[in-house]
Amino acid sequence: MTTGWQGDVLVIGGGLAGSEAALQLAGQGWQVDLVEMRPVRATEAHQSDQLAEVVCSNSFGSEDAFSANGLLMEEGLRLGSVLLRIAQEHRVPAGMALAVDRAAFSAAVTARVESTPGIRLHRQEVTSIPLDRPVILATGPLTTPPLMDQLAALLGDQGLYFFDAISPSVVLDSLDIEGGGLFWASRGDTGGDDFAAADYLNVPLDKAAYEIFWEALTTAERASIRDFEPDKIFQGCQPVELIAQSGIQSLRYGPMKPLGLTDPRTGRWPYAVVQLRREERNLETLNLVGFQTRLTWPEQKRVFGMLPGFANAQFSRLGSMHRNFYIDAPRHLTPALHLCQWPQFYMAGQITGSEGYLEAVCTGLMAGINLGRALRGESPLVLPEDTMTGALLAAMCDTSITNFQPFNVHYGMLPEPPAAPGKKKWPKREKRQLQADRARRSLEAAVPLPCTGIAAAGRAVNG
Repeated sequence: MTTGWQGDVLVIGGGLAGSEAALQLAGQGWQVDLVEMRPVRATEAHQSDQLAEVVCSNSFGSEDAFSANGLLMEEGLRLGSVLLRIAQEHRVPAGMALAVDRAAFSAAVTARVESTPGIRLHRQEVTSIPLDRPVILATGPLTTPPLMDQLAALLGDQGLYFFDAISPSVVLDSLDIEGGGLFWASRGDTGGDDFAAADYLNVPLDKAAYEIFWEALTTAERASIRDFEPDKIFQGCQPVELIAQSGIQSLRYGPMKPLGLTDPRTGRWPYAVVQLRREERNLETLNLVGFQTRLTWPEQKRVFGMLPGFANAQFSRLGSMHRNFYIDAPRHLTPALHLCQWPQFYMAGQITGSEGYLEAVCTGLMAGINLGRALRGESPLVLPEDTMTGALLAAMCDTSITNFQPFNVHYGMLPEPPAAPGKKKWPKREKRQLQADRARRSLEAAVPLPCTGIAAAGRAVNG
């Protein structure tokens, strides 16, 4: 295979992590070869050849700093994340969450990469990882078998894997909003028919309709998956039918909880509700929030067609399930994100076992920063573990873990704050405020601005 790689660094994989890493390195003045195999080779999850395509939910999570995602997002912006800034520019209404217009976001990232001096974008499949040059492997959870085999040979095991699911999306104009009693509202809103003033379209179900739907969901035919192992399903992305199997009320306390959603027809919360979140600014399609599934496609159409207003629903995308590959990071990665045995070989994104879009962006950010520092002969930037970013990388590299599983960031990763005076423990909100404030101070002390070659995004956020 003729590569044509001439840059200082090779980044393999043009997803969220790889795109962020390439932009970070180019922003520091390095010449980068970014290689993306689509459209030469497709995957079972992607639908386009654009960089940084989001394939499951279109949400990066809550922006509220009292959520772990919000604090990690704040840190990523301060450190100069390019993709998080682009995500903010292409957001769609989603309450406290940062949700993006899928197509506009990936198109903007692709345009930014293609127009950035110092980045050469190659569209080809990499079947062998070169070990004689600086490289960031960010091929994601859908890493191809040739690369998985090479990693297995390098790392001495077959790696790990888990199964992940995608939720379906529906065309708005195909729904019977009035006949189904659907209403626009975010939790805590009054609710009504004004889609411009609300972020979610809600599908209310009474007790009888809910129980019929639950019965259909739990008895529907599921797609077979080669090498499927039930204990390998990532807990943060459980198929909705498996959640339902745990009990008839489980969905009402999970993806169908009615908390804070007042039905304008009754003035009360529904018995259960399905929330639909817009996927683009022009409001053509909506995603079924929390409805990842491995039902067969005919069964998805039948079962979801039983929801109020869904009799003639047209699905722009049906749910699916696929195997996601990741390495045993505690055994093989350093907190700087390079392999223990190969200091020029960095990894970023979901292949490291950090699950989630935001975590992928932030590991790409840190891999790009640290490889750039290494090329300049500088020591790596290892953030304090009382920052959310530092806690994320520390958790990935915790050698005390014997059964490493993919994970999302959470506040439990941060050290406890000082003991509460005269109290047994801090109230949850006060505790998180203390942890968030400490994280901000620690990050400021560790990384005075400007911190990277493209830290303008961080400066804009922090003044």
